[in-house]
Amino acid sequence: MDGGASIDLGEVVLPLGGVTHVMGVINVSPDSKNLHTVAHSVDEALLMADRYRGWGATLIDLGGQSSHLDNPTIDEIEEISRVVPVIEALAAEGHLVAIDTWKPDVARAAVEAGAVIVNDTGGLRDPEMKSVVAGAGVAAVAVYVEGANPHEVDEVEIRPDKARHTAAEFARLISVLESEGIRNVILDPGIALSYRSDYEAYTRMQLEVIAGSEELHQLGKPILIPIPRKRDFHRVVAYISLALEHRADIIRVHDVAVACDLARLFDRLP
Repeated sequence: MDGGASIDLGEVVLPLGGVTHVMGVINVSPDSKNLHTVAHSVDEALLMADRYRGWGATLIDLGGQSSHLDNPTIDEIEEISRVVPVIEALAAEGHLVAIDTWKPDVARAAVEAGAVIVNDTGGLRDPEMKSVVAGAGVAAVAVYVEGANPHEVDEVEIRPDKARHTAAEFARLISVLESEGIRNVILDPGIALSYRSDYEAYTRMQLEVIAGSEELHQLGKPILIPIPRKRDFHRVVAYISLALEHRADIIRVHDVAVACDLARLFDRLP
């Protein structure tokens, strides 16, 4: 994005160009495998978010439903009950909150509670989800997912031109969204989603997509790189560093202190 670009989040406008905003994950799902991001109460979530902000994070990504394909799919009512009180508390403290969900009713309730971004892990293809986003006028993250949602996937397609292929899919999606009045869109290539695939092959392809993310930047939308969690933490650090080198506008991370420190080292922290 050029130096004059920005993301409109209602009363807040985030500048883009030469910076990478860190989006810190907070989970209120007890099924999450990333235990250090799980908040068991509203107060715990507030403490975590304040800690993230102190380290330099700009955004909070809040999830009430684990997206890992091995975890159970909960109903919308339960997911709403988990996320709404937390969003209300975070918004009251000035945090910029993205709701991480593929369920339109959850997104609607979250926006009404104060979320400023809908992070749609269903790919922003569901007509009802698009109606929620368009009606609320909020920013939305379109996640590239090879299935209807993260719980309805099988094996990821491993291919050497994945970044270009993903960009082509996004180009078609952007055209559809703009025809429906949805323009405030952030693109996420979906490389942090879990699939039933060869672990090492997927790991290498995740790196290749980040390295090839200029294909995504050419679409003229902000690019969010989700940093995958790995068994070996040094690989997580490698993903963060590569995303910073390739000018990600946002990085979504579970390891917020490390990401902010690296962004500062790369002179990209706002």
